[in-house]
Amino acid sequence: MAALGASYQGIKKAIDVGRDISGMAGTVGQWSKAMSDIDYMEDRARNPPAYKLFSNTETDVLELWAHKQKAKEMREELKNHISWTYGPSAWEEILRMEAEQRKIQRELVYKKQEFIDNCLNAIIIGLLLLGGIASLVFVLYLYNERNGNY
Repeated sequence: MAALGASYQGIKKAIDVGRDISGMAGTVGQWSKAMSDIDYMEDRARNPPAYKLFSNTETDVLELWAHKQKAKEMREELKNHISWTYGPSAWEEILRMEAEQRKIQRELVYKKQEFIDNCLNAIIIGLLLLGGIASLVFVLYLYNERNGNY
């Protein structure tokens, strides 16, 4: 959320001093990345990895909702400000940049996180299976010990 707020302020300042949209590519890129991160966090909240199922996610969901609402307000204000100052085509250019940044983020960052989540899920499942098998072997051992099969 800090990156979103910083890039929002940077874009607003640049517009106020009359900079061209194309000259704000870095700031718009930061804005797009922050918006993409919020969308990704929402996707993860809807479909959390297995290790997150055992923790309290209510606070995460409430915090995410608050961030989304703030981002929505900022986005609407930027849209109005940019459309008024540069015209609707400038906002369309920002949307195009945002879509491009989402694609890059998905390829670079999110796939890596999904891989880590899948590895953690596999480890958890493996440990549970190992524990189940060990418990079954122990019960069979106790059963055979009691019946004198050893």
